[in-house]
Amino acid sequence: MKDGRLEIDNNRSERSIKPFVIGRKNWLFANTPKGAKASATVYSIVETAKENGLNPYEYLRYLFERLPNVDVNDTTVLDRLLPWSPELPESVRRRPSGAT
Repeated sequence: MKDGRLEIDNNRSERSIKPFVIGRKNWLFANTPKGAKASATVYSIVETAKENGLNPYEYLRYLFERLPNVDVNDTTVLDRLLPWSPELPESVRRRPSGAT
């Protein structure tokens, strides 16, 4: 492969899932398919928020405040809530280390 935009390995993705692999016995409470799916959804949202430079707690809070009032069939509204949306408020963006 000669595409320089692609990473040469998948170390970054492996590092991001390592906490879940190491702690998998902690999540045995997800003993139903619905519980496992809910956990996977939350972990996916949190890790995607991190990868997009968002504060996961603030991003989840932002989503939980807005999603109950959103028409989930309106993709334009949902697009504005995605972690890479430029329309997200600064309050959900991570602050650099040492910033106040």
